[in-house]
Amino acid sequence: MPDTVAQIAVLTVFPAAMVLAGLSDLFTMRVSNRLTLALAAAFFVVAPAVGMDLETIGVHLAVGLVMLAICVALFAPGWIGGGDAKLIAVTGLWLGVEPLGHYLLVSAFVGCALTLAILKFRGVPLPEWAGNQPWIARLHRADRGAPYCVALSIAALSAYPTGELFRLAAL
Repeated sequence: MPDTVAQIAVLTVFPAAMVLAGLSDLFTMRVSNRLTLALAAAFFVVAPAVGMDLETIGVHLAVGLVMLAICVALFAPGWIGGGDAKLIAVTGLWLGVEPLGHYLLVSAFVGCALTLAILKFRGVPLPEWAGNQPWIARLHRADRGAPYCVALSIAALSAYPTGELFRLAAL
């Protein structure tokens, strides 16, 4: 049986990091390298602490690396942002194989809704009070992308409870 500290870490670190990444992208259009690196490092601390075996850790690592390779290929031509690529890769590490389809499907649907909402938002004039808020003005600019990490974070939070790591911690 895993210790309580490890269980609490598994049940809080990843969700808190996802919320922070989504909010960071919404307000600044950036996701910190420190956040994604810390989240990757935390996986390798908490996974064995809750009883995940080395083979399963290896599978999770492989998922994260495959997601990173795919995302680098999508980032190179500018199809996705660097923050999106980093967040997808580290999310793959934490989720593993089983919840990946759920994560990608929810990411696509929420991302589509988010993008359509942003495009609609950009089609209306900003009231003066909103234009004075830097993050709102940044979202309104047509030359900026959408804060897609918001969708990625929502999808990660919805998929996480179906994964092996969460199940091990919830025992």
